[in-house]
Amino acid sequence: MSEPKLIPVVQVRSGEKFVTDRGVTAIKDGIKQGREAGSRLAKPDWLRIRARGGATYEKVRDIVHEHRLATVCEEAKCPNMSECWSAGTATIMLMGDVCTRACRFCAVNTGNPRGWLDPQEPDNTAESVALMGLKYVVLTSVNRDDLPDGGAGHYADCVRRVKERNPETAVEALTPDFLGVLADVETVLDSGIEVFAQNVETVRRLTHPVRDPRAGYEQTLAVLAHAKGYRPDVLTKTSLMLGLGESDEEILEAMDDLRRAQVDILTLGQYLQPTAHHYPIDRYVSPREFERYREWGLEKGFMEVVSGVFVRSSYRAEQVLQKNNVGLQS
Repeated sequence: MSEPKLIPVVQVRSGEKFVTDRGVTAIKDGIKQGREAGSRLAKPDWLRIRARGGATYEKVRDIVHEHRLATVCEEAKCPNMSECWSAGTATIMLMGDVCTRACRFCAVNTGNPRGWLDPQEPDNTAESVALMGLKYVVLTSVNRDDLPDGGAGHYADCVRRVKERNPETAVEALTPDFLGVLADVETVLDSGIEVFAQNVETVRRLTHPVRDPRAGYEQTLAVLAHAKGYRPDVLTKTSLMLGLGESDEEILEAMDDLRRAQVDILTLGQYLQPTAHHYPIDRYVSPREFERYREWGLEKGFMEVVSGVFVRSSYRAEQVLQKNNVGLQS
């Protein structure tokens, strides 16, 4: 837990040229699409990650595996896994590693769990949080449309067990949308969480085809607005991936929509295409642009905006509540 986090320093030069796998593209800030159809953009220098390990990383890995926990860190191929695990934090993914939806941006397995749930998961999760010594934990999950309540009751059981075993630990719940059933949203909100998160993922125009047809831009906004109205004491949070083809005007529109839903915290990060079969990247957003987007969000009234290339919805979650965010990420 005492190992420091390492943040690479990035320099961006206006007008710098980057070679793609199909030619050369000259740009002002980020890397724009400059390739033939079917090819993939080459990653810029600022997307290189220094792999980390060490005793703390191995401890977190061993605890996660020993207690049969899935983590979004592994399942979603998160670029921050080595950094976060080396710092002694992890985002635990509840209800298995098979999602009933097939969003085109996501690397998590898709299928039908047919109602399966691990009855030991609440206790295993609580014990793992205790062993890691976490003061702040993010609990997320796959979508479980095969369950009558979308898994809300199981989710709430996990939160309560974590709280009973670790009364000083703050819990953030990064949940599915529960098909917009607000009673199921309330089940999670009543479990004792400090932060409720549901990701809008992208701007209105790109919601479909980026997200599964059962998800929706307005549905997520309605869930977030209800969460704040039902439990004003619980902070609400959401995330946007950038680089999918959205315009600055659409980013601003999404920020306005989220503020109308009284969302407190916004995270912005670069979309990274998991495989050639997933939704293609339109552009790589530069660190300088991410800094500008953060300033826009703060001006619009968000309590905090975590904005950067490698930012994911649960990245540095424990620091956001302390107003200890680093605006430029790499």
